[in-house]
Amino acid sequence: MFRDPFDIDNYAQDPDHYLAVPFVPTEEDTVEAMLSLAGVGPGDRLYDLGCGDGRIVIAAARDRDARGVGVDVDPLRIADAMEFAGWAGVEHMVDFREEDLFSVDVREATVVSLYLLQSINVQLRPRLLSQLKPGARIVSHAFDMGDWQADERIKVADGYIYKWTVPASVAGQWSWTGADGTPCRLELEQTYQQVTGRAWLGEIEVDLLGAELCGERLEIELQANAATPVQRFTLTFADGALKSAVET
Repeated sequence: MFRDPFDIDNYAQDPDHYLAVPFVPTEEDTVEAMLSLAGVGPGDRLYDLGCGDGRIVIAAARDRDARGVGVDVDPLRIADAMEFAGWAGVEHMVDFREEDLFSVDVREATVVSLYLLQSINVQLRPRLLSQLKPGARIVSHAFDMGDWQADERIKVADGYIYKWTVPASVAGQWSWTGADGTPCRLELEQTYQQVTGRAWLGEIEVDLLGAELCGERLEIELQANAATPVQRFTLTFADGALKSAVET
């Protein structure tokens, strides 16, 4: 269905038109692996940044009933993508936009897919972290995000696919009351999904044995000393605030 990317008729004709990333189509098996790793399904809205001929967005709509938006700076690629969406019968589920990657608004996305370069990923990283909601997933073919370590990485025929889950902002001081009435308090520091800090139960500082952040959920383990049981809490954050704390 997709045209040869090296057909000269598919290249932009404007010699001043600068493409930061060359178009290299993603193999269909890799497209499927990206969608599977991201857990794309009905209810998702996938944004493919640097969408080329639109094959990832089209596959998400055709095979997984997800809506999608493809963004590319090359108008001829956008025209191809719109044509291919029509052939696949999903033109009512997808949108393709000729737009710069660094200006696109991704706040509606639940999944973002990338096949760019590491340097471009790193430049996009602040925008993705600031605009995407906690729990949104990012998948990248072949290139990582620099010092933002992926949550998962899988091997495919032509390299690796990386997955990140956008973390809530949890750095700061938080307090709540435990089920037994004990005041609980945290002071947290955060680098992406990595969380460290200090904890108190009542007036006693206790060990923060572990903190695992995935999207808006932070799971922590606290222990006063080796002779006392480990206490586990699941904290939920939204809009920069602690919404709930449940002992598990």
